[in-house]
Amino acid sequence: MLSLRNIEKSYTTGAFTQVALTGINLSFRENEFVAILGASGSGKTTFLNIIGGLDRYDSGDLIINGKSTKEFSDLDWDAYRNNSVGFIFQSYNLIPHLSIIDNVEMGMTLSGITARAKRNKALTVLERVGLKEHIHKKPNQLSGGQMQRVAIARALANDPDIILADEPTGALDSVTSRQIMDLIMEISKDKLVIMVTHNSELAHTYASRIVEFRDGEVIADSNPLEEKEINAEYSLKKTKMSFFTALKLSATNIKTKKGRTFLTAFASSIGIIGIALILSLSNGFDKQIKNFEAGTLSTFPIMITQTTAEIDPEVLKQQRNDMLGLSKDEDDYPNVNVIYPKEPMSEKITHTNIFTDEYIEHIEAIDPKLIAGISYTRMLNINLLKRQGDTANLVKTNPMNFRSFPKTLAPKGPSFLERNYDVLAGTYPKEVNDLVLIVDKKNGVERNVLQAFGLDYKSESIAFRDILGYELRVVLNNDYYKEEGALFTINGDPSNLIDLYNKESTIKLKVAGILRPKREVKVSIFPPGFAYSDELVEMIQKDAENSEIVLMQLVSDYNVLTGEPFDITSPEDLSSKTMLLSNLGAYKTPYMISIFPLDFDAKDQILAHLDKYNVGKAEEDQVIYTDLAGTVTEMSGSIMNAITLVLIAFAAISLIVSLIMVGIITYISVLERTREIGVLRALGARKKDITRVFNAETFIIGLCSGILGIFIAWLLIFPINNFIEIKTDLTNVAQLNPLHALGLILLSLLLTILGGTIPAKMAAGKDPVEALRAE
Repeated sequence: MLSLRNIEKSYTTGAFTQVALTGINLSFRENEFVAILGASGSGKTTFLNIIGGLDRYDSGDLIINGKSTKEFSDLDWDAYRNNSVGFIFQSYNLIPHLSIIDNVEMGMTLSGITARAKRNKALTVLERVGLKEHIHKKPNQLSGGQMQRVAIARALANDPDIILADEPTGALDSVTSRQIMDLIMEISKDKLVIMVTHNSELAHTYASRIVEFRDGEVIADSNPLEEKEINAEYSLKKTKMSFFTALKLSATNIKTKKGRTFLTAFASSIGIIGIALILSLSNGFDKQIKNFEAGTLSTFPIMITQTTAEIDPEVLKQQRNDMLGLSKDEDDYPNVNVIYPKEPMSEKITHTNIFTDEYIEHIEAIDPKLIAGISYTRMLNINLLKRQGDTANLVKTNPMNFRSFPKTLAPKGPSFLERNYDVLAGTYPKEVNDLVLIVDKKNGVERNVLQAFGLDYKSESIAFRDILGYELRVVLNNDYYKEEGALFTINGDPSNLIDLYNKESTIKLKVAGILRPKREVKVSIFPPGFAYSDELVEMIQKDAENSEIVLMQLVSDYNVLTGEPFDITSPEDLSSKTMLLSNLGAYKTPYMISIFPLDFDAKDQILAHLDKYNVGKAEEDQVIYTDLAGTVTEMSGSIMNAITLVLIAFAAISLIVSLIMVGIITYISVLERTREIGVLRALGARKKDITRVFNAETFIIGLCSGILGIFIAWLLIFPINNFIEIKTDLTNVAQLNPLHALGLILLSLLLTILGGTIPAKMAAGKDPVEALRAE
């Protein structure tokens, strides 16, 4: 069953070599009680360690069940110790933080035996050694004799072929020693028991065979056995420790050091707390910004103009980095005495958008549910008259104080004005000729606007009733202009156009309501002034494009108002003619289209619809839009992200410190558990399993650290929010995102496992013989 053939073993320390075993040739029966006697240093323990697979022979061969071990790998030796060998140590070598039954089950755990079978076998062997009623006690709750019985039960639990006992009674009194020897002798009836002892009397009393050693050689054998032939079919069941088992083993060890574990986890959690708070504040401020943007920027339109400057994203990024001080260019800060002229950074290429009927139809085809309103800005000059007593004068309008309000495409639902403005007096516009006066949040309107429209601009205040119903009149081109030879002039005295004002053909406009932005609308797109419907412009435009002055200007190469000639070969003059025709109402194509999304989500869908138009078209036929809200949002988001990353980088320093600290703590744990490492190796644990045990310990610490850090950060959020609310009136700013919390827990796990990797590898590399000798 077990044979040693010419085994040699020596140890080299520096230049000194000590021979431990030389020319050992022994064979053992399947069931006998062999006592190994000899003085200290005679090689007894080395011989036992080689048989047990804890130490390796230098030469010769160890034959197990007829199979040579010369080609055994580390995994084969691990399996051999687990399957075929049971160790009984002089110092018991029980794992102190495990219960008695857990100690006994450990070898079977490594064998992969099911939990039920493992528990039944452990109870059986504990009953055999008389300790069934002590199964839940810890080793330090037992006497020396009881602990040795536990060690015997552990050796028997996996039903090994060989029991190796190293001075099993060396730490026991004589009465207990006899009890233990009686138990070992009983075991030898069906197993091979090899016992190393100094006690010759015990050996001769109990052993069936005595082998004596001196200076690493066998000098006597009371009952030798001849060697048998090698049988190469002997196989071993590989051992394996599951991560769950490693977790359980480490968890029970950690329970014995609760204070240190808590302090370690707390110290490791400081970085997690810092990052969690930074992310919470960033998340909260980001939401506050988004809420502000939703209220402030949701009213910002998507603007499409006939000419636009394409903005290079890289240029925008460069401008943002310059603003934040994040630029990293090797050409920065040159040490030269010259300047370098450069092009404006914000401009790339001026692109001309062509507003075809197809494109206008594409705009009109946007889902009405996505749009709060749509506005067409035209270059038409409206001939608007105001009356003051017996005189009437031209109102000098501009797009800032007199413009069309967006129309709503949806047949049902509130209009753009109804969504964004409250009625202070009167009503929302209902007819095509209804005007509204828009005021700011303080009911203010600039005096020059009031003056231009003929209102009492000098008063401190004007009553709503004096504005409601106020009338203005639009004079159409054929009435406003008269032809005199080759030119057109105003039809009347410019200082008093009362006759034009009183014409029946004029379009009468009246102020139907006074509107003010709603409280939730942070920024009003329309400055205080008068607004009219887009339908009014379409009506005026339709009449203007067939007016005499427009028809004359279309065929003339001079300005029909001033007589100044146009040079049709000059782009500038041609542009001037086009502008004049636009002002007179010759073109119905709008100069600018403003689309007001219902909200930010709708804006994304609208942009997708606009992008769809450009698919497959040449670059010059594409229509480019300006998403001002998106640009502002991206800029503010980038700034917030940059600030967050900088703060996280500072907080991450503590994570590095935590990583180092976990490595130190794990190394201390390795030192404290060195004997346990030796016991596990003796029971058949692989090096990988030892690594797994300490990885499991760092896993537990990392998990506790992450959870503790998130919990503390969550608690700190409440006073932080209270402080911010007191200082800024912002409520519930710090908000911990559950995904961030989960990510930080995983980060804590990763870092602690990483920190414990080197100590865990060191633990796995420990020599099991040296580990068992550790104090």
